[in-house]
Amino acid sequence: MLENSESKRLRIRAHHLFCIQGFQGYGYSLAFVANMRAVIADLEASPSRPLELVSECDAICVSCPSKRECSAQESVLSRTIRHMDLLVLDKLEMEEGSVIGANEAFRLINENLNNASDIEDVCGNCKWRQKCLWYMQREK
Repeated sequence: MLENSESKRLRIRAHHLFCIQGFQGYGYSLAFVANMRAVIADLEASPSRPLELVSECDAICVSCPSKRECSAQESVLSRTIRHMDLLVLDKLEMEEGSVIGANEAFRLINENLNNASDIEDVCGNCKWRQKCLWYMQREK
């Protein structure tokens, strides 16, 4: 479980800023779903918690059955996921490793990456799109 602390930095993949907002309880496994719920609960309890935006395994990936893809530099999946993260950072004009309060990060995402083109660029063929509340709210 995550430590509930406003000052403790949480590593989050940049594209997970979308996923956190769209999560409905579906996931790769029960462990993944439980961990995602814990991350979301932590951010709700500590909305200004500092996030380090990364393009590698993060606090959410640790419970993913496919987490080996985080470190597999040559796999198509790992390159695709990293590309999603780098696109988000580029669109936000931020560098990898930037630290920002969670509430500010979500505000920037929702204000600056909300048109169909941005969403398509980042979300692409994500298998969770049709179950993602964040995506469905912007799809209209």
